[in-house]
Amino acid sequence: MEKPGFWDDPAANAPLLQRRRALERRLATLQKLRADAGELDAWSELLAEGEAAADSDLESFLDRLEHDLEKLELTVKLAGPDDDKNAIVAIHSGAGGTESQDWADMLLRMYLRWGERSGYVVELLDRLDGEEAGIKSVTFSVTGEYAYGYLKSEAGVHRLVRISPFDAQSRRHTSFASVDVYPEVDDAVQIDVVDKDLRVDTFRSSGAGGQHVNKTESAVRLTHLPTGIVVSCQNERSQTKNRATAMKILRSRLYDLEMQKRADVQAVREGEKREIAWGSQIRSYVLHPYRMVKDHRTGTEVGDADSVLDGAIDPFIEAWLKHQMVNQQQGEAAAARAARAS
Repeated sequence: MEKPGFWDDPAANAPLLQRRRALERRLATLQKLRADAGELDAWSELLAEGEAAADSDLESFLDRLEHDLEKLELTVKLAGPDDDKNAIVAIHSGAGGTESQDWADMLLRMYLRWGERSGYVVELLDRLDGEEAGIKSVTFSVTGEYAYGYLKSEAGVHRLVRISPFDAQSRRHTSFASVDVYPEVDDAVQIDVVDKDLRVDTFRSSGAGGQHVNKTESAVRLTHLPTGIVVSCQNERSQTKNRATAMKILRSRLYDLEMQKRADVQAVREGEKREIAWGSQIRSYVLHPYRMVKDHRTGTEVGDADSVLDGAIDPFIEAWLKHQMVNQQQGEAAAARAARAS
């Protein structure tokens, strides 16, 4: 970084700067834990002398130490190449019309509340409302430290069971909505999108936003012909800004597609049979006849469904990260055994 000209091209050196920030955060955590270890030794001496058995300061210290260790453990699990990136999240309602569209809207609220609680910046990029209630689809970005690392656990199909508020006979309904999560790709990552591979459509925005948004063709839809990926943005008043945002979403989806292909090749190479998360049902939210939320991948259950729908999804995220770490360790051990056998 001290070399002449290093700061002349920030985009090219962004990965190195990002790596430096991650190392600085871990170094700060290590220094803090070393200081805590010294303080723990001091408390141990006082306890051995019977001088701090009921000291409230000791209780506060132990609570803080436990919190710091849990945070460090979770950070260690976020070691993927894209975990420290921002996230782009897309929610799509399933079949079922208004029921599923309302469920998609409930999921959007859940993630917005989680982002608010966690200190992230959430920005709506595109929203398509349902005819009667809810949303057909929505795309939003989540900006902050390890946003993708945490939210990648939410990708998949989410199932809701409840007494329908739209059913005059108050019957129980099951609704589905899918959640897709992509790492936001910065300019340092080379993703080539050539003009001949793109179809660009403009249209009038359908959501709220004033006369300008609704009466001019400011919304943009991009179709990537080789892959069939379609993205749109209608959140901005300017067509130029909407196109730039749509392109950012497209680049992130193309990057994620490439990463999935590489993961599939690696799985075949290692002889692993991995669960296909794309499109699979990952979690059920039951509001009738009992109230419970269960993650089908980890078996994690929370009885307070209302708090989960209000954004308290950390138990599911943490359990999934632990589950992934165990699977990775088992996979590495199996690969090592296979290598020794050959």
